[in-house]
Amino acid sequence: MSAPDPEAWGIAPGYWDVAGQWHDVAGSTVAAVLAAMGATGTAPEEDVPLLVVEQGGPWDALPAGDLELEDGQRLAVGPGRSGDLPVGYHRLVPEGGGRPVTVAVAPGRCPAPPPGRTWGWSVQLYGARSGASWGIGDFADLRRLVGWAGANGAGFVLVNPLHAPAPGAVPEASPYFPSSRCFLNPVYIRVEEVPGADGDPTVAALGERARALNQHRLVDREQVWGYKSEALELLFARFDQGAPSAPDQLDFESFRERRGRTLDLYTTFCAIAERHGLPWQEWPEELRHPEGAAVGALAADPDAGRRKRYHAWLQWLCEAQLAAAGDVNGAGLLCDLAVGADGGGADAWMWQDTLALGMRVGAPPDEYNLQGQDWGLPPWDPWRLRSTGYGPYIEVLRSVLRGARGLRIDHVMGLFRLFWVPAGATPAEGAFVRSPWQDMVGLLELEAHRAGAYVVGEDLGTVEDHVREVLGHSGALSYRLLWFEPGPPSSWPSQALAAVTTHDLPTVAGAWTGADLEAQQRIGLAANEAGAADMRSRLATWAGVPADATPAEAVEAAYAALASAPCALLAAVLEDAALVEERPNMPGTIDQWPNWCLALPVTIEQLETSPLAQRLMGHLRG
Repeated sequence: MSAPDPEAWGIAPGYWDVAGQWHDVAGSTVAAVLAAMGATGTAPEEDVPLLVVEQGGPWDALPAGDLELEDGQRLAVGPGRSGDLPVGYHRLVPEGGGRPVTVAVAPGRCPAPPPGRTWGWSVQLYGARSGASWGIGDFADLRRLVGWAGANGAGFVLVNPLHAPAPGAVPEASPYFPSSRCFLNPVYIRVEEVPGADGDPTVAALGERARALNQHRLVDREQVWGYKSEALELLFARFDQGAPSAPDQLDFESFRERRGRTLDLYTTFCAIAERHGLPWQEWPEELRHPEGAAVGALAADPDAGRRKRYHAWLQWLCEAQLAAAGDVNGAGLLCDLAVGADGGGADAWMWQDTLALGMRVGAPPDEYNLQGQDWGLPPWDPWRLRSTGYGPYIEVLRSVLRGARGLRIDHVMGLFRLFWVPAGATPAEGAFVRSPWQDMVGLLELEAHRAGAYVVGEDLGTVEDHVREVLGHSGALSYRLLWFEPGPPSSWPSQALAAVTTHDLPTVAGAWTGADLEAQQRIGLAANEAGAADMRSRLATWAGVPADATPAEAVEAAYAALASAPCALLAAVLEDAALVEERPNMPGTIDQWPNWCLALPVTIEQLETSPLAQRLMGHLRG
């Protein structure tokens, strides 16, 4: 058998950095990537179970045969056919026999955002607390924020990833390091809105203790979940004894049926993790694969069955409470999709055969992260994923699009290529690995079309030219930041979401006062002083901020400048409205910074009456 050709397997021989310097990839890295893929043969197999084509063709990629459409109609297809096919997933039986394949017909473009220009707030939900919060922002707080935003003319609220962490006493803090991207984080449940909670004295007592946590700036997820899980276990025990014909019970069973095997596997993972801990790689051998006989035998275990039902019930509550926040006063949710999931978590266990578990996704060194980044997440092996018909990818898209008006894709370049870092190596020793991006983008168009949701691609950092060209053709919006763009907001493109900053970058107050730079120096990071000076310069020149301006004046001027952008979407971060100096996440740190734990210093009630917030909204409304 021929030796694998690295480029045929998608491995780039090197890459250009942000300074325009070329870096060759070491032979040892190439060998490690090929080994992680299990690469055999010169190139990946081309005989795949799913073909992605655009609605209008050309159809030369399709073998001649009988195409059974989703609605049951049948058409003859093959080379030379012209005209449109219905968008959807259809079954093709080739002429003369052979394995049937699924044909995914993509519309060619994602749905468009609302006409004209729309603005909204960007929120880290855990940090947006009201007087009713149990120490952390929750789905009811999100509903209130969406309603407030909509009442003031906003069209969306961009919310951090709401993906599920692994079960346990201490929920993972990072929304970008989930156990599963297919399910939601139960820590966001508003307990008082759970069936049976109203008037319960135990729930009331737990709520009183939990609300005392709002006095502290740092979100303590361990304590929050301790109070919430005690209440939820109590309420589930009552629910579980309810009459099967009760409306809530019927709705719950309908939910379980609708989410199907993916929910069943997810709850199985949770039940096993409660017994054996994490990661799943340390479980008894017979439980490490979802197809194992011992895993199947859990269906007959009453205790495991009850725990599976409990975790399904939590997801039922999450989905219902999130849906209630999805459309209030004309505003909807712009939901965020993380780039990957924890290699020791539920998705990795369910879909381990499609992952390169010996690799980590990251980014090469750049001007803002001088050491590069290792995000600790295993990438999908693009060829194994393709060989499954992209089932896991489609399931993730559908899960995050459920109830969303729009979808933000973190590190959208990952649809085209990802930077793989061998486990134990430094980011400087990584390599870019390409994906069959035509398929990935086509399936995104198809699923966004079915959900009626527009798409925003977070394309910050090192981006190949053709990536923005392809995404632009697909109708996805680009991402433009005041801190990064070469020209002022008035010069930015219309097909974009415009913002001043993001969760990984300095707030306006942090940049203007120098507090962010001082924080980096204090905790020992290799701070980019030139970059910090450039941010101040942008505020001075593009926003007209005088040297003696207060942080509030700098914030207002920054958003007045942002409002001049012709972009389809404008996003303001709540941290700026609250004059927060600290950024939510400090890349390159583990425990030196309270990443994903900083609550806003003001409540939602205070934001609703904030003169500064009102002035920012006035600028964005235009």
